[in-house]
Amino acid sequence: MKRIIEEVLQAEQKVNITLKQAREKASEMIRAAEKEMSEKMAEARERTRDIMQMTVDEAKKEAERLREEKLKQVDQEKEALLRDNTHVTDALVDDICQIVLNTADL
Repeated sequence: MKRIIEEVLQAEQKVNITLKQAREKASEMIRAAEKEMSEKMAEARERTRDIMQMTVDEAKKEAERLREEKLKQVDQEKEALLRDNTHVTDALVDDICQIVLNTADL
């Protein structure tokens, strides 16, 4: 009977040792998984930051391109307006000159 009790106690001790080792290994695995997850999250944040910066840079370039395009278009329209209305400007200058000449005669 004594031997049976000793065997049971030894078996319990082995089980306790095995459980302790399993808990330690599980804790180690959890720590490793948490570390890996933290590293991957940091990498994902960095990639997201890079993508956002690229997107902002591209948007700025596109806005500047559109701005330049609009300025060029307005400049062309201005030139066309002046070119197409030269006769009006010339007539206005003639009228002003005529008024000045008529005023000088008085």
